[in-house]
Amino acid sequence: MTKKITFISEEEAHTEAIASSLADIVQAGDVITLTGELGVGKTHFTKGLAKGLGITERVTSPTFTIVKEYEGRFPLYHLDVYRLEHSDEDIGFDEYFYGDGVAVIEWAQFIEAFLPEEYLSITIERTGDTAREITVEAVGKKYEPYIEKLEEALGRFGK
Repeated sequence: MTKKITFISEEEAHTEAIASSLADIVQAGDVITLTGELGVGKTHFTKGLAKGLGITERVTSPTFTIVKEYEGRFPLYHLDVYRLEHSDEDIGFDEYFYGDGVAVIEWAQFIEAFLPEEYLSITIERTGDTAREITVEAVGKKYEPYIEKLEEALGRFGK
């Protein structure tokens, strides 16, 4: 059984606050997957994570470039693999998954075959105009303590 926790976000600022709290927990070499329908807030989540990592540069979706890199406490590799949906192309994922930063992958379900064995899975679902349900799941034992730390840090958003 994998460990997971669900948070309720009533607005974009809450989503960014949840992600910013995660930035206090993540370490270099971590992989985070983001899934959810178009416009649900995956990039807003990444913005909050970037802010928590001390990144001051404007974070935007890398849909057309596939990867954007940002420098903060350690590098943030922001991947949007939507355009790779029907591709089996490996664009050098290992460089990002096993690098010296944190890899955040939007639309990760399109590259499941390339994902490492362990990662932190985040699913965002729309529950209202601005409300979202954010489920954070540890895929592998490495990330189980992250769930406990998030629960401690974000009890007010918990469900």
